[in-house]
Amino acid sequence: MTDRITPISRAAISSQDTQTALWFLGVLAQVRISGEQTGGAFSVTDNLARRGNASPIHVHDGEDETFIVLDGELRVVVGDDEHTAGPGTAAVLPRRVPHAYQVTSPTARFLSLHMPAGFEDFAAEVGRPALARTLPPEPAAPPDLAALTRTAAGHGISILGPLAR
Repeated sequence: MTDRITPISRAAISSQDTQTALWFLGVLAQVRISGEQTGGAFSVTDNLARRGNASPIHVHDGEDETFIVLDGELRVVVGDDEHTAGPGTAAVLPRRVPHAYQVTSPTARFLSLHMPAGFEDFAAEVGRPALARTLPPEPAAPPDLAALTRTAAGHGISILGPLAR
């Protein structure tokens, strides 16, 4: 999907005043740099989540994903491998390889880099604007996996199932 990437032709300076903040599947997701700002080359999201928060096992058809753990600890599953990712850890998750994460510390803060951009559009469709730059309220029920799978498919993401705990 590199056909939608254009060279970055201008600087992108983004402050909290102009950044989108979402409550997305139990995460405070702050889009620090959007694909719109980089000509589709990449996006960077700053994520804050509580213990137990986990993505379903999924595959990105056209983008690579990288996590950089700033605080706390994640369990990262990529393919058949499982890793513990603490502060300073970078985890590169190639496109077309099943992967997932789970927060194992009381909270975790991590950056996610998507190349090319586009994941932030999926997060905006599934999530909602954050009412405050805090963790969202605890969900009353797990997300509707069938609806999430349908929406994800429209963004080139295949959800394979929940992450085993």
